Amino acid sequence: MKNWVKSVRKWSRSIHRDLSFLFSGVLIVYALSGIVMNHKDSINPNYSVSREVYTVETQMPSLLKKADVLRILKEIGEEDNYTKHYFPEKNVMKVFLKGGSNLVVDVTSKKAVYEKVTRKPFFSAISRLHYNPGKWWTWFSDIFAGSLLVIILTGFLMVKGKKGFIGMGGIELAIGIAIPLIFLFFW
Repeated sequence: MKNWVKSVRKWSRSIHRDLSFLFSGVLIVYALSGIVMNHKDSINPNYSVSREVYTVETQMPSLLKKADVLRILKEIGEEDNYTKHYFPEKNVMKVFLKGGSNLVVDVTSKKAVYEKVTRKPFFSAISRLHYNPGKWWTWFSDIFAGSLLVIILTGFLMVKGKKGFIGMGGIELAIGIAIPLIFLFFW
């Protein structure tokens, strides 16, 4: 019987170690994107927005057509990203650009506000994983979740005595289960 227990502990260590190393990278990606997702109100994981205020140099006729707007956009290097423009107020023109950027120009004073929207490639990509981007990710996530359970179970089997599952480890496990349940039901 003792040899069987030793053998189970030995295999538990190997499985625990190998799965832990294998899925540590996934946990790092999930942890980073999870932190950003938790703070979406102050950190936009998908886009970076910058604003620049300047004065338009280009002559502006009283009736602005697309060609005139393209000349204005050339000053900021956005002439190839023109989508459309309109006048939300009498002397204010708003120009929409590809990718979500825009330009608002007061045609009387020639004051302009350029709002540039830039995609954050790394964080926008990893944040998508929290929204289940496809069937393949569902399968991988299921394998990942099952492997986490195996890592947990093998961890229980590796440590024995007062520090193991029956001792302090069991108390820590109970606290770990209680924390999310308390937040779910009492906050």
